[in-house]
Amino acid sequence: MLTKKTKYAIKALIALAGSEENKPMLIAEVAKQENLPKRFLESILLDLKRAKILNSKMGIGGGYFLMQNPAEIKVLEIIRILDGPIALYPCVSLNFYQKCEECKDELTCSIRRMMQKVRDASIDIMGNTSIEDLVNQPNIILDKKNSP
Repeated sequence: MLTKKTKYAIKALIALAGSEENKPMLIAEVAKQENLPKRFLESILLDLKRAKILNSKMGIGGGYFLMQNPAEIKVLEIIRILDGPIALYPCVSLNFYQKCEECKDELTCSIRRMMQKVRDASIDIMGNTSIEDLVNQPNIILDKKNSP
């Protein structure tokens, strides 16, 4: 599950990517446009700036702007920057592995094998989805049968 922090970061990056010619946007503008809490957004944008996804400019015409092309910013990268592991279980995490205390044999654990498939599918989807993809994605209205 995505944390609110990551969801808000992705929404902010979509807003910034939609800015004309990568024009800087004030935090208040992004917050209003995406209906995000301003104080929480400030912290998120600072984290993305530290990770060199964003930069900022002071003064008139200032604000935050993308340091990378939106096509190069992958959703997977944002999740890892803000939340860490992608895997739902630490025993299948590529970067944050931890052995399960109750597991007798990881090699024969059917739950672990299933969770590796979930991890691999998640990495494939999010690692191949860029902010640009999300900006260009058409708005699709889901009916109640198909919505999560």
